[in-house]
Amino acid sequence: MNHTFRKLLFASLVLLAFDGSQAQAQTPPNSMRTDAPQSVNGLPSWNSSLSFEQLGRTADSLLLGIHNIDQIEFSMRGDRIASDVRLQLEYTPSPALLPLLSHLRVYLNDVLMSVVPIEKDQLGRKTVQQVALDPRLISDFNRVRLEFIGHYSDVCEDPANSALWLNVSRASHVVIQEQALMLKNDLANFPLPFFDARGQGRAVVNMVFATSPTLGEQRAAGILASYFGSLASWRGTQFPVLFDQLPTVNENNRAMPSIVFASNDHRPELLADLQKYPPVQAPVVQMIDNPADPYSKVLLVLGRNDEDLTTAARALALGGKLFGGSQVTLDNVRQLQTRQPYDAPNWMRTDRPVRFAELIKYPEQLQVSGLRPPPITLEVKLPPDLFVWLNRGVPLQTKYRYTAPSTDDASQLNISLNNQFISSLPLLKSSSNQLKGLSLTMLSDESISASDKLLVPALKIEDRNTLRFDFNFASTVSSAQRGRCQTSLPAANQAVIDEESTIDLSGYYHFIAMPDLKAFVRSGFPYSRMADLSETLVMVQNQGSATQISTLLETLAGISAHTGLPAFGLRLSDDWNALSKVDADLLVLGSMPKELRRSQDLTRLLDHTRAWISNPLSQQAGGFSAFAGELDDKRNSGSNPAEVFTGAPIAAIVGLQSPFYSQRSIVAFLASNDGDYQLLRELLNDSGKLDAMTGSVALIRSSGVSSWRVGEQYFVGYLPWWLLLWFQLSGHPMVLAAMTAISMLLGAFLLWRVLRWAARRRLADDQ
Repeated sequence: MNHTFRKLLFASLVLLAFDGSQAQAQTPPNSMRTDAPQSVNGLPSWNSSLSFEQLGRTADSLLLGIHNIDQIEFSMRGDRIASDVRLQLEYTPSPALLPLLSHLRVYLNDVLMSVVPIEKDQLGRKTVQQVALDPRLISDFNRVRLEFIGHYSDVCEDPANSALWLNVSRASHVVIQEQALMLKNDLANFPLPFFDARGQGRAVVNMVFATSPTLGEQRAAGILASYFGSLASWRGTQFPVLFDQLPTVNENNRAMPSIVFASNDHRPELLADLQKYPPVQAPVVQMIDNPADPYSKVLLVLGRNDEDLTTAARALALGGKLFGGSQVTLDNVRQLQTRQPYDAPNWMRTDRPVRFAELIKYPEQLQVSGLRPPPITLEVKLPPDLFVWLNRGVPLQTKYRYTAPSTDDASQLNISLNNQFISSLPLLKSSSNQLKGLSLTMLSDESISASDKLLVPALKIEDRNTLRFDFNFASTVSSAQRGRCQTSLPAANQAVIDEESTIDLSGYYHFIAMPDLKAFVRSGFPYSRMADLSETLVMVQNQGSATQISTLLETLAGISAHTGLPAFGLRLSDDWNALSKVDADLLVLGSMPKELRRSQDLTRLLDHTRAWISNPLSQQAGGFSAFAGELDDKRNSGSNPAEVFTGAPIAAIVGLQSPFYSQRSIVAFLASNDGDYQLLRELLNDSGKLDAMTGSVALIRSSGVSSWRVGEQYFVGYLPWWLLLWFQLSGHPMVLAAMTAISMLLGAFLLWRVLRWAARRRLADDQ
């Protein structure tokens, strides 16, 4: 019996058991349920409300006569079952529609759930309508399809008439009553229940240690946190840290999983019973029930020492799907293949042409159909240091097929990148198989070029790019005139972008101006250059607090969310004296040591930032802004900032060059107490605040994020000498003009000397 069938069977039993109570407690048509956890007959229960915007709709959907179908996909965790599902629709119909004759069909997984008539009093007005969906049809992946049937006349209609429309708001909701399933203690389900890609919300996993976790325990937890981060991707992750206890089980956090890290010599108190949890002789992974809640699981990561804990964490991140049973003893873990720079799974390859088949996320992504088919989009994620300055263009070989129109009309394929138009290709009757070679001219990012205005305006390539193909069919589907009615059945247009189409970014160098906090928050750069963080050293404080360790774990998870690979090569240290011997990019949590100070400007920057952090009761409201302007513009602003006395938390993120290796960078998370670290945690889980970070310094307060570019830039990467010289001169047009003039004068002088020599020789030959 497969898992999906068991979920359907359980749903049927739940419906039979609670049919009476559900009938009495049905939600009124225009109300919304809360998301507070509940308990039904002792079973953990949740009311999940997912808006269309949360499900990926950034704008309202407009259904037309020739584009009358829309669908929303949502998934459901494997450890939960649906007992009640409702669709709350918010829509506005056209005022020109015929009431009752016009209606909306609602399908769940291709099964008709309801027909919603459009009544007279709804025309032109926003309407909220609730539709009950059958929970027995809910599986791991679900589709809600809306079909608009619109009429503006009882005879002779044109399906392309502008009066036929219905606007579905992105504020519409899918409301699901979920109940927990009791899972066996079987590691074959891992990473369930600690993470499930079918879940819509942020992954939350409790990390439990003995008091004063060792660096080895934090390293093992960091590897597992990065593993969950690589799976969670855009969903985000949170890792609350506890010492010597499991989280309290109550109605607000039931069924919250936990992971416990313990060695034979350093165990939390909950594993103090050596009869029940004897010392281990090898790395061991064991799944048990939470003693206070059988619906909550606890994963024990056990070992003789810290090295065993790291081995167990790597094994879980590598081959957890091969495990089985409630306990696994690890004899050996295979060696990992050495990673290469820029080989992150989430980044497009830049060493060869890449087929579209390597970029798609689901099988039918490159296919569309309909009179007005939706666009085909491809996400292209690139390293942020890709140097595309003064390039000749990115080759794009596009192969596509389509239903040939009846005549050579205005049908066309529009291609755009990041909402910027590239080219338009005609869709002709004579041929439905096309191969076009295009050159996508790109412009480098602001962080590379000192002055964009010196360059010819062109399309911009970024670390996250969207390539879009719009098939527009202009064929006539019907004709209606006064006194003459003529209709025709529209053709079912099909269009495909072939998977063998390619985009080629090979041959470009890697070169970027640093420090750049924008590159860090958007791509995890420079640490993500090696996807396994094998060239990263994380510096932490000795005896870190629970909030500080949570900040560390969520930072590592965020980097792996960009790369798609766990941090198998993670290294942690608290020995500041050994930094000069390690050729690695540094990630610092806490305070900045004196060993990392080199230049006078840098020392002043760190002193000023540290003063803000360590002395929150005497902060200068405008002092840092004036100081940043003084360093950046090389002049004293002359301001006399006023002192503001406040006890509010404040933290900072500073980017700078390593004083030991010119090609290495440092990003420091500066905080002094748990309140400051909590600000950093909130920042890491807030996409809006992360987008506000740029430059080399970011101050984080409860009111928001302020960023500055302070000090001199440095460059990381490689360029050949001739290209580097040309790039440096591009920022100094007067110097370039002077060099051009001198070169012309020198060339003219040499030419004059050669001509004089030739003249003298000719005269000598004549004599």
